Amino acid sequence: MNRVQEYLNEIRGLSGLKNAILCGITVGKREKLAEFFLVTDKAYTAAEETQARTISQAYLPDGFTAKMKIVKRVPDKEILQKKIYQFVSVKFPAAAAFFEEKDIQVEMLESGAHFIMDIASGQQELFSSGKILDEVSAYLQSGFCGTFYGNVRIVEKEEPDSSLLDELPETEETEDIEIRKFPILDFKKLDGADEIPKEAFYMADCHKADGTFAVCGKVTYIEERPYIRHNEKTGEDEERIRFSVTVNDGTGSIRTTYFPKKATVDKVREIKAGDEIVIIGANEEFKGNRSFKANKINYGRMPEDFVPAARKGKPVPKFYHDVFPEEYVDYTQAGLFDSLSKPAALTDNVFVVFDLETTGLNNQPAMGKMDKIIEIGAVKLIGGEIKEKFSTFVACDERLSPEIVRLTGINDEDLIGAPTIDKAIADFFKFTDGALLVGHNVMFDYRFVEYYGEQNRYMFDKKTYDTMTLAQELLRGEIANYKLNTIADYFGFSFNHHRAYEDACVTAKIFIEFIKRRGKLPL
Repeated sequence: MNRVQEYLNEIRGLSGLKNAILCGITVGKREKLAEFFLVTDKAYTAAEETQARTISQAYLPDGFTAKMKIVKRVPDKEILQKKIYQFVSVKFPAAAAFFEEKDIQVEMLESGAHFIMDIASGQQELFSSGKILDEVSAYLQSGFCGTFYGNVRIVEKEEPDSSLLDELPETEETEDIEIRKFPILDFKKLDGADEIPKEAFYMADCHKADGTFAVCGKVTYIEERPYIRHNEKTGEDEERIRFSVTVNDGTGSIRTTYFPKKATVDKVREIKAGDEIVIIGANEEFKGNRSFKANKINYGRMPEDFVPAARKGKPVPKFYHDVFPEEYVDYTQAGLFDSLSKPAALTDNVFVVFDLETTGLNNQPAMGKMDKIIEIGAVKLIGGEIKEKFSTFVACDERLSPEIVRLTGINDEDLIGAPTIDKAIADFFKFTDGALLVGHNVMFDYRFVEYYGEQNRYMFDKKTYDTMTLAQELLRGEIANYKLNTIADYFGFSFNHHRAYEDACVTAKIFIEFIKRRGKLPL
């Protein structure tokens, strides 16, 4: 039982508040006041209000004073009918096209209500698969006392105007995606180059490139690491230096290892986070993976106010069709009192933190057959808090390997009836509209999303942030490695690892902690 439930159990021991709900706690940090907002459907006495304040005070940290706001709220049929219709119209506009406010029937109960939605035959699946009834019930219970539950009733109705649900017409098959480039400015020799590069490939696109090419961006992480190399000529082992470098150009990031010549070691040591550099290299394949190998490092910068060019694709869908986002509810979020202020970098931006489960590790067509997405989990950060969640299995036309079943706990039976990737990726594209993307080792999952998005002409041209890179910056020397579960343990977050939604949720909490610590977003 969590602290909120313990609190409500005590409050509901008071006769006039036996059905009370907690609608919120308003905290005045400067005054050290915490106002508990309760809603009840019964008359309560002044003595019970005093007792409620005493109970509330016991749940506050030392130094805070409890204040009570208790409202008696008893809805009638008309109020509930209007609230239900307004909620469905905003949250599920596709479903709202199939009924009107007058099609909602409400039966009042002793505490709560039963509601029925009259819909035409053939539309009941939309309401059951989208969990609309559960969402409506949860919404009513967040503002009114009692229990609310709903059903649908099939009635004879005229079919709605199908144009309400039409998306823009399909276009012809997309052409091969061009690798985007931008000019390199102020190139300055550090390690040299056979030919001075004039253009840099977008980091979001360069995993598709063949041959030698250049990338350019700001260093977000650089670390010197010694290693032992065997000299075949002398037969002796020699200590050498390598550099682990992460660079970001605003479209994505690249982590690579650079092996300098002896003559350039000291020059490379002068590079620091925030410097703009040019890395010349090529994609190489090793043990079934494709990664960027750095050959040369020099100085150079991106154009001022660089804005990535958008790729042409389908517009954001008008409606969700198969996967419907849900409200995220966690009364322990931010610990209520742990941190009452967040930097503008968190509160002024919208983030979607996501994670995938897949049939394997191949996220690049150049390496052969692409593995498939079998689960998408994501949460949306609005105002610095987790507000919405998006979670779905994805249908797969091949049997899952025993290793994937063991690792994720997902079985073939779990995927029966799940939306196909073309439907799931369309709804996920809508969920990410207007948001920045966050993940742990984000480019691994992003390449799956990017590939299957492109297959359906949804272009995920989003700025990404990586909690692994942030951990390298902020927790260096404090943890043994930068795995998600290691970082979660550091912050005291528990979760069910290797399930997409659980991983996304804990990644979001970690991201919040990192940006609170930094005070601003990475470059």
